Amino acid sequence: MAKNLLIVESPAKAKTIEKILGSNFEVKSCYGHIRDLEKDDMGIDVKNNFRPRYIVPEEKRKVVNDLKQLAKKSGEVWLATDEDREGEAISWHLCEVLGLNPATTKRIVFHEITKPAIQKAVGNPRTVDMNLVNAQQARRVLDRIVGFELSPVLWRKISMKNNLSAGRVQSVAVRLIAEREREINAFTPQSSFKVEATFTALDITGKQVSFKAEGTRFSKAADAEQFLKSCLKANYKVNDIQVKPTRRSPAAPFTTSTLQQEASRKLGYGVSRTMLLAQKLYESGQITYMRTDSVNLSETAMEDIEKTITSSYGSKYHKARRYKNKNESAQEAHEAIRPTYMSNTSVSDAETRRLYELIWKRTMASQMADAELEKTIAKIGISTNKAELTAQGEVLKFDGFIKVYREDLDDEDLDGDEAGQEGMLPPLKVGQELSFKEMKAIERFTRALPRYTEASLVKKLEELGIGRPSTYAPTISTIQKRGYVEKRDKEGIQRSYSVFTLNNDTITKKTETENTGAEKAKLFPTDLGLVVTDFLKQYFDDIMDYSFTARIEEEFDHVAQGKVVWSKMINDFYNPFKKDVENTIETAERIRGERELGIEPGTGKPVVARMGRYGPMVQIGVSESEEKPRFAKLKQGQSIETISLEDAMDLFRLPLTLGEYEGQEVSVNTGRFGPYIKYGEQFISLPKGLEPLDVDLEKAKELIGDKQVADAPIGQFEGLPVTKGKGRFGPFIKWNNLFINVPRAYNFDSLSQKDLDELIQKKVEKEANRFIQQWPSEKISIENGRWGPFIRFGKKMLKLGKATNGEKLSAEELSTISLEDVKKMIELQVPGAFTKKAAAKKTASKKAAPKKSPGKKTATKKSPKK
Repeated sequence: MAKNLLIVESPAKAKTIEKILGSNFEVKSCYGHIRDLEKDDMGIDVKNNFRPRYIVPEEKRKVVNDLKQLAKKSGEVWLATDEDREGEAISWHLCEVLGLNPATTKRIVFHEITKPAIQKAVGNPRTVDMNLVNAQQARRVLDRIVGFELSPVLWRKISMKNNLSAGRVQSVAVRLIAEREREINAFTPQSSFKVEATFTALDITGKQVSFKAEGTRFSKAADAEQFLKSCLKANYKVNDIQVKPTRRSPAAPFTTSTLQQEASRKLGYGVSRTMLLAQKLYESGQITYMRTDSVNLSETAMEDIEKTITSSYGSKYHKARRYKNKNESAQEAHEAIRPTYMSNTSVSDAETRRLYELIWKRTMASQMADAELEKTIAKIGISTNKAELTAQGEVLKFDGFIKVYREDLDDEDLDGDEAGQEGMLPPLKVGQELSFKEMKAIERFTRALPRYTEASLVKKLEELGIGRPSTYAPTISTIQKRGYVEKRDKEGIQRSYSVFTLNNDTITKKTETENTGAEKAKLFPTDLGLVVTDFLKQYFDDIMDYSFTARIEEEFDHVAQGKVVWSKMINDFYNPFKKDVENTIETAERIRGERELGIEPGTGKPVVARMGRYGPMVQIGVSESEEKPRFAKLKQGQSIETISLEDAMDLFRLPLTLGEYEGQEVSVNTGRFGPYIKYGEQFISLPKGLEPLDVDLEKAKELIGDKQVADAPIGQFEGLPVTKGKGRFGPFIKWNNLFINVPRAYNFDSLSQKDLDELIQKKVEKEANRFIQQWPSEKISIENGRWGPFIRFGKKMLKLGKATNGEKLSAEELSTISLEDVKKMIELQVPGAFTKKAAAKKTASKKAAPKKSPGKKTATKKSPKK
């Protein structure tokens, strides 16, 4: 009898499972989703209960055909895609494409890739859960509707060249980042004075040690100074000591969200990197399924952990714990993320080792005893003013889970000066006179909430009930790719603060400086992100509302539980949403995100920061005046919302002439591809991080010299020089105005004449074979491409038509085909390609006529895009 065919999602998982199941099973991968919604008309039949129209994408056709052939030859087909809704949907799509009955086809799920788990799953198959499929389908359809309906609204109403997009979860995530940014920009730091005294006392060995005690805070410098004055010639005595035993408990085992947060804090990993590494660990059988919102551990796992803890540290370190999910809907996966075998303390793969060890330690600690501490609070009296200072210290009596692991905290969980760890106090007694060293009143400032990291954004989304484990990483990736958010560092600024010091019965005051506001790998909204967020909040408040988005997630859960019909849920959402879209297209004005900065000194022209077609910019003057406005692009780190008039005017200092060098003018400017030096007719890009206004003539000469060295000929070919360089697409050589990429097989740093001859000869031959026919005046050509001949029309690459017999055109036919026939092929793919020019000329001749209803004209022009 033919083998059983078992289909999984990834090839790595297929190899691992095939080893476990043996020769009776052939395990193959479908490489994730095999079908997706059509692009045309949303891929959804709105009038027919939102019925989705699925297609097999071109890149998946070979995979599907191979699986069909294998399915025909196999005795039985089993489906073993991932255990979440996405995996259930993939199993259903496989049934549809392979002609399997979802009600009878064997579907198996497992939370770990181990022999017992796989064998148990094979012994207890189920069928495809259509409730889970419908929940995934509902999410996909609703998100497609939101994206396809909202995005064209943005194209019409925001003057940007970018392909703008909106999404149900992504737009809310951008809103969180935008609102945090505005809170930070509006925040005004308040200062206060923290009193801190230093004393000495004998420790248990008889050695003099220092410790600190804190007093009350003062809002004014004069009050803080007056308090220090009241302590002149004072004696200090211990008034009271309290010793309190305390305990600390370990954190729960990892869910998707907490793993992403902790990997960010402890390892510095981005959310996508964490999930990529976790996927590798899961597929190689090292950890349980990595998309989960459950903190539960199986009985088998708890027994394994107990055995490992007891053998490694002793029974007093073990304490069995059952954790409860905060998220009531956590049911897609039934276990937390944990190692499959606790005896494996590490893995051999260097790339995944650090993440695995983090998961191992967290899992171990979750089943370990509390850490036991003793907290000492000493109240110290001041003889001259009857005030008290407080000293605190902790002693670790039993380390418990801390022996293995301790959870880190985000910046926002720390409270400025209070974030410091408490140290140990020397043994003190009530009534003990203390030796005083000094007292300080240090000015401290309140802090705005920090910007989000990828991990803290995930934490916030989870708190609000927005998204699910599978959505966090792609959401954060999407908002960065769309240009709404950027992840970057921010340099701190110097700030002065005052310090009053009481020492030797003398009070001194000095001003010190500190670096403040520095941030690393934080999420900043771009001006485009801010403008789009404001527009969506104004016209689509439901979509942008946190509680509404969370409620939609709950409705998906109800569909998954079989309580709600998915098409009814979509219908309830769609009708009011569609009305909002139509109303916005009809009534909303175009948005430019403008902010008036002031008046240009000297000319009196208005200066405005706004969004332009290519991004945020500053404009001087107005379009209606006879003199054309001037424009300047904002620099990295500048924003429409915060740029000052002075900084804006600095942008117009470019181009700036620096002087002459070897008889040629040297200037700096910024262009489409970034800042550069112009030396005669030569353009030299500035190194990353160097601003044009920071470049003087000496620095420019240095960069020109470096460029001349880099551009010096490294050889010749047919009597013409060959130079080399590095560009956007990697290392290249240049000869006779031809740019030739240098493959890795060549040593770019030491290219020989033979290498140059080979590279140039290949390129010349390739160029000679590139064109089959050319019509330069029409910007049309027939060219040989990687996948066969094609038509190039301007910047477009179009397919060739077929011969009259339905076959592909031969090389001979292409070399003699007429321009008119080629134009007909172009017209079929680009309707109106050769009629637009005439229309454009006709419009141009009427330019002098008064403008009529520009809003309507713009809408008509854009309407074909819809």
